Amino acid sequence: MNTAPPAPTSPTVFIALFDTAMGHCGIAWSNAGICGVQLPEPDAGQTRQRMCQRFPGAAEATPSPVVQTAIAGIAAMLCGEAHALDALVFDMRGVPAFHQRVYEIARAIPAGQTLTYGEVAARLGEPGAARAVGQALGRNPFAPVVPCHRVLAAGDKPGGFSASGGIRTKLRLLIMEGAMRGTPGLFD
Repeated sequence: MNTAPPAPTSPTVFIALFDTAMGHCGIAWSNAGICGVQLPEPDAGQTRQRMCQRFPGAAEATPSPVVQTAIAGIAAMLCGEAHALDALVFDMRGVPAFHQRVYEIARAIPAGQTLTYGEVAARLGEPGAARAVGQALGRNPFAPVVPCHRVLAAGDKPGGFSASGGIRTKLRLLIMEGAMRGTPGLFD
């Protein structure tokens, strides 16, 4: 009888931190695609801690070329430069189907433009689902690649934002993208 412990298996999810104009972000990936992105916490240690909480058992690793491309695009986005993130593939295991549909619509909102939660719900063919859209965006594991900051409350009010810094971070991203400048409501 073999009593040796089983050989450890390599983790299926990997994480890495990377520096941006807004601070240290995090990214997680698997062989199926990007599992999540983390906007900066107050410092790199807190970003790492958040990533480890979100992806228990994940190992820090050197990003693959595909992940390096994602990192470069995210870093460009977070300093207001042109970026191409639409070709990134996500690992959507565990993401509810409704959330996936919401993320697809949010992902199609161009930089500098916004929709309201109600407009996203209408595009889903579920005009009464604005609150559910907000809840899905509040659980967005891919921000800012899925740009939930581009979705506003009714009357172009900022609504919520679950990343560190809350609404202040959301407004900072929108200002960087040139969204809604001078429009009553958003920057009141």
